[in-house]
Amino acid sequence: MATLEYAAPREYETYRLSVAQYKQFRTQGYLVVKGLVPPEDVQTMNDFMDDMVAGRAMSDDPLDLRGFGITPTERQDWVRAHMLHRLSPLQEQFLLHPRLLDGLAALIGPDVLALQSMLFFKKPGDPGQGYHQDSYYIPSFPDTLCGAWLALTPSTVENGCVWYAAGSQHEPVYPDARGMGASLSANLGDLGTIDNASVCDESVNGLRRIVQGYAGQAVPVEAEPGDVVYFGGHVIHWSYTNQSDIPRRAFVGHYCNARSFVPWNHGEPWESDAANYLHILARGTTHLAYAQPKFGTPCAANAPRPAVDANAPASSMMGMDDGMMGDMPHADGPDPD
Repeated sequence: MATLEYAAPREYETYRLSVAQYKQFRTQGYLVVKGLVPPEDVQTMNDFMDDMVAGRAMSDDPLDLRGFGITPTERQDWVRAHMLHRLSPLQEQFLLHPRLLDGLAALIGPDVLALQSMLFFKKPGDPGQGYHQDSYYIPSFPDTLCGAWLALTPSTVENGCVWYAAGSQHEPVYPDARGMGASLSANLGDLGTIDNASVCDESVNGLRRIVQGYAGQAVPVEAEPGDVVYFGGHVIHWSYTNQSDIPRRAFVGHYCNARSFVPWNHGEPWESDAANYLHILARGTTHLAYAQPKFGTPCAANAPRPAVDANAPASSMMGMDDGMMGDMPHADGPDPD
């Protein structure tokens, strides 16, 4: 694999999500955090993508490997790539970017498991993706999946930004007739099934009937480089063709609470009932297995383990007196009710 020099990881001031932002995420199903990732980091990733397309990056390890989302086409035809954090130090650094993790810790943490990385090239003329729910593809038990979508170039309606059906995070996951997605909604007898999730043709995408129930709540989320959009695994979202003359680039990570059971590994095999041991503990602790970052990016998985007081109360993310979210221990003693 070709090795190129990119900006080294640096220290970041912790970003604290407010209680108002937390409530917006729960109410709308998504949350936009403006300028969360610094411009120099965004430039580093854009330089890497330029090098990929030019054949300078990762040229010795072909990206037509099954499971990585690149098919044997010309580099200029690439639309997206999956799981490159298992091939590239820089992709691992972005999946474990402290600023992304700050938001995730407040929304689904404090314990965070990093599952999937994605790069979107979305050049002029590239298609979008039809209505879909991410938890349909990536199940977790408890169901805590969350995406972090980082804009690398301006994301506009014209170049195919992501749309969200605000409020649809309250919908169950809709399974297909093969049973995909069914494990998260198995006890809902009137749920039915859908076909063709992610297919752009609305006439055959089975989630169309659900989206129609959110008339007036379909929101195009435009973003500037460095903005991060967090979105839950149930919220229905989609995008359209890039009709501009500029690319719409993005880096996307998927995560869940590290105490969730994850029977998923991006179509690749795993041993036993869960694949947690193949995914990286990004923040906090867990009683479940986890992987070390392949390229040594600092994170909870490779940090010294703190001493555990068996008598200490459990902690979780809570609203603080200053209106911000923070990791706090629960009150000791019996429930007053």
